[in-house]
Amino acid sequence: MTIKMKVWVLLLVLSSVLCVSADGLHETNSISGCSDTDGEDVLILDDEVVWYADFNKHTGVDSLPAFADHPHWQEGMYEEAVTNQQICRQNLKMARSAMKDFPKELDAPDSVEIYTIVNVEIGVQNTLICHVTGFYPAPVNVTWNKNTKKVVEGTSITVPLSNKDGTFSQTSKLDFVPKGGDVYVCIVEHVSLTAPLTKIYEVDNVEPILGPAIFCGVGLTVGVLGVAAGIYLFIRGRK
Repeated sequence: MTIKMKVWVLLLVLSSVLCVSADGLHETNSISGCSDTDGEDVLILDDEVVWYADFNKHTGVDSLPAFADHPHWQEGMYEEAVTNQQICRQNLKMARSAMKDFPKELDAPDSVEIYTIVNVEIGVQNTLICHVTGFYPAPVNVTWNKNTKKVVEGTSITVPLSNKDGTFSQTSKLDFVPKGGDVYVCIVEHVSLTAPLTKIYEVDNVEPILGPAIFCGVGLTVGVLGVAAGIYLFIRGRK
């Protein structure tokens, strides 16, 4: 399985400058980026933002504390940031045009499992789990049927979780009370599938567990029979 790569409609430009001053070594980074609806232009000095462009208010913002020296090189930076945004959006348009013919990668789920959280006892509430993994992109749609009828109440599903290979996993749950002969179906739909995947869980006609009272009663009966047999053999032996 190849590692999946997400393609974001976003362009970022990162530049870094290492400077030496009288008080030591400093690192300056600038980040300029854009999307269809937003933009960013930030100047970072030693991991602290010292200036950024506020494109909503049409100005540059000096975020240095009041007691710090405010360099003169901030003059004209906002105008330069606006120009960078125009270039960035043009490059974004070209990138989108070049990538539009790339086929979307689709991976169908490679595993669908259905099981209960605990051992089944007729008439005792339990939870059915339907675990789906190996699909890309997220999410999947999971629905439940009971005896061919759709079930909504008592169902839930987790958010997609990323696997190490870049695919995703999701788990759906159904709270139910087992009844002999009932048939539950987990139905999985995904953009890569031409038909849904299904997994079936059938509730066996197993009698309810009656508990220790039965075993106690059987033990008492066996004990009484044993005593009676002993008395009979004793009397017979005396004769």
